[in-house]
Amino acid sequence: MAVAASPAACARASASASGPRAGARLAVRTAALPADGRGDGAASYKELGLYSLKKRIEDAVVRVETTASNALELEEAQRIKQEEVLRKRNLWDNPAKSHETLSALADAIRVVDHLKDLRFKAEEAKLISQLSELNVINGELFKQAYKSSVDASEYLDRYQMYKLLKGPYDKEGACIIVTAVSDGVASELWAAKVFGMYKSWARKQGCKVGLIEKMSSMSGHARSSAMEIESEYMFGILSGEKGMHRMTYSSLENSDKYQALSARVDVIPLFLDRPVKLHLDDNDIEMVPSPSEYKKRDRRNCAAVRVLHKPSGVTAESSGERSYFANKLKAMSRLQAKLLLISRELGVSDMKTVNKQATEDRCSREMRRYTFGPQKLVHDLNTGIQLSDLNLVLEGEIEPFIRGRIIARQ
Repeated sequence: MAVAASPAACARASASASGPRAGARLAVRTAALPADGRGDGAASYKELGLYSLKKRIEDAVVRVETTASNALELEEAQRIKQEEVLRKRNLWDNPAKSHETLSALADAIRVVDHLKDLRFKAEEAKLISQLSELNVINGELFKQAYKSSVDASEYLDRYQMYKLLKGPYDKEGACIIVTAVSDGVASELWAAKVFGMYKSWARKQGCKVGLIEKMSSMSGHARSSAMEIESEYMFGILSGEKGMHRMTYSSLENSDKYQALSARVDVIPLFLDRPVKLHLDDNDIEMVPSPSEYKKRDRRNCAAVRVLHKPSGVTAESSGERSYFANKLKAMSRLQAKLLLISRELGVSDMKTVNKQATEDRCSREMRRYTFGPQKLVHDLNTGIQLSDLNLVLEGEIEPFIRGRIIARQ
């Protein structure tokens, strides 16, 4: 399952592949076949399971013909609605609201275009599959039809999942922060392993990854690591990963006794197109180092900034920017995003009233358990899903957990 790009982003990526020229390409490739009507790869595909591939293509075609048609009707209605709203509105009365409406209309148009393109690709794949029965299609063209059907199914998977993400910040990008809970090299190495899991996942999904930063401890290992993913819907997709990721392993002295290490994962929305709107009292903020302290330091050294919201005890850090001022702004933006989520989850409007214990309980909930030993197991406590291939999970294969959580929260 690929979940990196939103339906609108997918539409932008593949808009150039659609159109009447695709039919012409099909005709040219068919005409270019050998005189006996069979390509060099035809026999190979039969040996590798031509029937199985054909069945998958047919299943994908049926799904596109049903699901995509219904989705197209819904998106067309949404596009018409957005156009009517724009016609009735003076764009200059509320520029910010008008910008949101124009963006929504542009996204709707792109999704409609892509769904139409999907139907065209399904028809093309269906035609190729039918011609393959007559042995007039070469192996490469059949392979292309199979790939098109797989791409169509993956797009529909993404489209259906994004439709389930209806939270106020679900469409935003995400900043994922992994922190070692305790001191020591072992805890820091486990936190680095968890962070590497998300880096691998983001790479496999083709996500647009921005800033990656690490805060080192006295041992030289990363105590805390952060990664900004700028693709749409990343917060909605990854928000369920927030919590404690606990590793248990057998003791060297006693194989029947297990020890544990934990890494805390925090996921906050990454607001790219709009600022965070949350007022904080300057007296409630503590910054380390303070501007005056930083001026006394050698400015060629680390410009990392850590901010603390004293009433709630919530902290945020930034070290990836080149200047103290830029890290200060980034740390404050992350702090505001964290507090925005907490205020919404706890139902409070004034952050001064937030109890520190409430925020600590929120961050200390165990989310996933990784068991090393003779019987390896990954147990997701949010969804109840258990996977035995621990190494595969740590290499970034976390889609079952992500999809299970999104479906379960509906």
